[in-house]
Amino acid sequence: MTPDLEAAYAQPHRRYHTRAHIEQCLALLEKVPDLTDSERQILTYAVWWHDAVYDPKASDNEARSADLAKAALRDVDGVSIHARDEVARLIRLTAGHQVEEGDRLGEILVSIDLSILGAPAVRYDAYARAVREEYAHVPDDLWRTGRAGVLQRFLDAPVIFPDPAFREWLEPQARENLARELASLA
Repeated sequence: MTPDLEAAYAQPHRRYHTRAHIEQCLALLEKVPDLTDSERQILTYAVWWHDAVYDPKASDNEARSADLAKAALRDVDGVSIHARDEVARLIRLTAGHQVEEGDRLGEILVSIDLSILGAPAVRYDAYARAVREEYAHVPDDLWRTGRAGVLQRFLDAPVIFPDPAFREWLEPQARENLARELASLA
């Protein structure tokens, strides 16, 4: 990890989107089978950089993270223009978590990024509290309305995890966690 990334993930306003989140994502990536070396490297860079910019008051964090990744990877030996573009594309997918069917790397990255949704209830609840702390500037009534909308969109989606293996593993628990949090916001 570069000093710039270390500093970014250590920013004091971060509670969930920290280096611990990145390390959890990397640990999940290690378990994904059947990736070529280049696919695994691209996904590794995408994981490292996907939350490099995290400002809870901004709406362009993913785009700015993607741009930052492309610029930083220019200085890394052996990283092609194609690989830099692919890393940036994957990072941008984490904005809306929508992936075209058949986009295997996109399915994997988005599923890894969302994996906390399918965590055991205690870990999920800690995540939900940490995200609320990151949005401490938002008044409670607006938070409840906005958060409920996000949770409902996930619950209304035909699938939460675009990668089939992650879906099979995490989808039932994720739906339970989301429904429980949604009920607590009412």
